[in-house]
Amino acid sequence: MKTILIVSTLNTKGAETFYLRDIISGLGAAPVVLDISMRPSEGTAAADISPDEVARAAGSTMEEILASSERAKNTVIMTSGAVITALGMLKEGRLDGIIGIGGSTGSLMATDVMRALPFGVPKLMVSSTAALPGMSTKYIDTGDIALMHSVVEIAGLGDVLKNVIDRAARGICAMADAAALPSRQKGGGKKAVAITMLGPCDKCAGAVRLALEAKDYQVTGFSAAGIGDRAMEAMVSQGLFDAVIDLAPGAVMEHLVGGMRDAGPHRMEAAGKAGIPQIISTCGVNHITPPKSKYTEDHRSRRKYDIDRFRTWLRASPDELKAAARAFAEKLNGALGPVKVIIPMKGWSSVDVPGSATYDPDEDRYFVDELKKHSEAKIEIIEIDANMEEPVFARSVISAGVELFDCSGRGLKCA
Repeated sequence: MKTILIVSTLNTKGAETFYLRDIISGLGAAPVVLDISMRPSEGTAAADISPDEVARAAGSTMEEILASSERAKNTVIMTSGAVITALGMLKEGRLDGIIGIGGSTGSLMATDVMRALPFGVPKLMVSSTAALPGMSTKYIDTGDIALMHSVVEIAGLGDVLKNVIDRAARGICAMADAAALPSRQKGGGKKAVAITMLGPCDKCAGAVRLALEAKDYQVTGFSAAGIGDRAMEAMVSQGLFDAVIDLAPGAVMEHLVGGMRDAGPHRMEAAGKAGIPQIISTCGVNHITPPKSKYTEDHRSRRKYDIDRFRTWLRASPDELKAAARAFAEKLNGALGPVKVIIPMKGWSSVDVPGSATYDPDEDRYFVDELKKHSEAKIEIIEIDANMEEPVFARSVISAGVELFDCSGRGLKCA
């Protein structure tokens, strides 16, 4: 029998939560109600996991929360306790899926709990605020969360809301019945490779993926536009991959300059910490994407390339290229596994070609020379006399990857 964790606030959504519980139970699963209420629940049955148990898991008590008027602080405490509780259930093999119902605060708290669970655990959030501008991205972020817009308020059990809850209950139960994501076992199954992708290096990424798949690798792509980068880092840390091909690590530069592809301070670190092989390249690293609302006079004077009517890439300055190279070196020097950096010397993307205003291979050398200067001897830096989107460059990545992956990590054998 599958165990479904229900995260809700019984002080405001008691009847609706227990209706959801009963539907899930009727479908043959075992529901567990976790109450994240920060105020007393009146006239409803008790949760399986009470607010006081949740608060105690976070090192607090409901008495302390009730005595406090700091709502934001209380929210953090209850969310933390719910995360600890959910992870404990998962570790004990008592969590096969999680569902939440709520408005803005309830959705934020419940999805925080969901994102703390590993990729592959079924997650469904039923939210009355899913369509509010900007909220869905906060709820989902890098999590594999299914977000269901209830449309109506989660208040009262009329036929419309019952229909929403009925469908949600069947959804989470069906997801929980799906086969679990297999863990990566040493030497077992196909070798799993994560690869970053971006439109301006799509030909290269596609060629690499197809070639590796033909060699019986399992290749999973991530859009390197910020969120995808962070998701890859989290999933590498989860142990889902044997190797990484990071064609588009521009988020490292973007973090330094406050660009829109920023993936946070720990981008390009997870594979190194996991000790798995890495192939690194440079798609997008020589361009930056600050929000247009924050353009300075310097930004306005830069050479630029319009990707489309919404996105513009600005040429990175020599100082920015040097700073990015130092950041690359610091991250890669700390890697516990083997690393090859492969750089196309005739342009780092399809945007980066002769005739483009931002094409400047001479300035790109600032990055290459600085990277060589600060990288340890164990970091192999390979220069290829081609543009990233030319077949010869893709072949270089494929060759280096097969050589590195077949001889490194997780019991993989050299040919």
